[in-house]
Amino acid sequence: MSSKDNAATFQLLALLEARYAIRVLWALRDGHPQTFRLLQDSVGGITPNTLNTRLKELREAGLVQHGPEGYTVTASGHDLLRRISDLQAFAARWVAAQARKRQPLPPQENP
Repeated sequence: MSSKDNAATFQLLALLEARYAIRVLWALRDGHPQTFRLLQDSVGGITPNTLNTRLKELREAGLVQHGPEGYTVTASGHDLLRRISDLQAFAARWVAAQARKRQPLPPQENP
């Protein structure tokens, strides 16, 4: 991977690392427009100021747009969400593996 590719990846990760950024995108993943208030409820626990900031950043990045019916993800945002959704399957396997590690092993019988 070139340093230019790394820089692009780091730039995207910096955007997504911002508090609630991925949760805002995830709340919009179904494609239905959401008003500010509905989006705030969908994300949960986010203050209006933080939501305003995240929406501004995500709009400037071309991942979210605001139309007459509310906020939606752009085509680029859908592409990103499709790629992030692969994490769901990984996360489920990872959580199951972590749970198995925490379970005590059954006692072994001596023959």
